[in-house]
Amino acid sequence: MENNELELGEEEVSIVTFTDENGEDCNFEYLDCIEYEGKEYIVLTPAEEDAAEIIILEIQPVDEENENYVSVDDEKTLDAVYRIFQDRFKDIYTFGD
Repeated sequence: MENNELELGEEEVSIVTFTDENGEDCNFEYLDCIEYEGKEYIVLTPAEEDAAEIIILEIQPVDEENENYVSVDDEKTLDAVYRIFQDRFKDIYTFGD
């Protein structure tokens, strides 16, 4: 994973790059990090697309310097983390239900 910051006007955007299983780089805009039930989750959106897709991954520490990002299969957890994200950013984003 690589982390770059871009400055757009007064707004700073953090871009996270993951390499998929085919060796291709995928860029995502970092939106937030949320703690829920003792675990941390990273909230991202695709950087190259105009789609309003939100991606939530669980952060699993490997050691002091490395961590894994794992997809979340539990719908209850995804919904809870997404609701926290919505509440934090209700004044910035418009959410469609």
